[in-house]
Amino acid sequence: MNSLDNYKVIKEKVYKLQNKSKLIVVTKNRSFETIFPIIQTGHLHFGENKVQEAKEKWSTFLNNNKDIKLHLIGKLQSNKAKDAFALFDFIHTLDSEKLAKKFSDLEKISQKNLKYFIQVNIGNEAQKNGIDESLLANFINFCKKDLSLNVIGLMCIPPVNLDPLPFFKKMQKLQTDNNLAELSMGMSSDYKEALDCGSTYLRIGSAIFK
Repeated sequence: MNSLDNYKVIKEKVYKLQNKSKLIVVTKNRSFETIFPIIQTGHLHFGENKVQEAKEKWSTFLNNNKDIKLHLIGKLQSNKAKDAFALFDFIHTLDSEKLAKKFSDLEKISQKNLKYFIQVNIGNEAQKNGIDESLLANFINFCKKDLSLNVIGLMCIPPVNLDPLPFFKKMQKLQTDNNLAELSMGMSSDYKEALDCGSTYLRIGSAIFK
């Protein structure tokens, strides 16, 4: 099957499992020509890992297609915050006070407000980005109360080669404890488990663009 057929299969599976969850089609390293057939179906949510790649791929198209929602799902350096702010609608990887302050400053001089997910280092892995869960409540409070950022949910990437279910369940509890509406978790290999634990945004790429 081609990527369009794969997309339709995944979308149908997601709808049957949880029809309120949103599917983010992850388009990193994919040409716009490959993505366009999916856009033509009316799909609106797309994810990119790198600001520069997204800028080159999407900028012109987005100028004339305001309904498309672009999600940044990769690590963001603070020196790229301005470009990311101009391009994306959702940031899934907010993970530091420095970055939060950058976005707050950008929102103060703009008519634009983004939607933010705080990335949680749910497996407490040294090589992974994200806020430690013990610091999460204070960081959420800082972003929402001090900076007035629209933090809508939490995001995680569970440890590779371990059962994701315990980590997703822990994320669901953190979401509830912190009174947040959304959960960004679940990728091509574990989206079914993520949906079982209340994920509202799935980030799926490789299962579509095989």
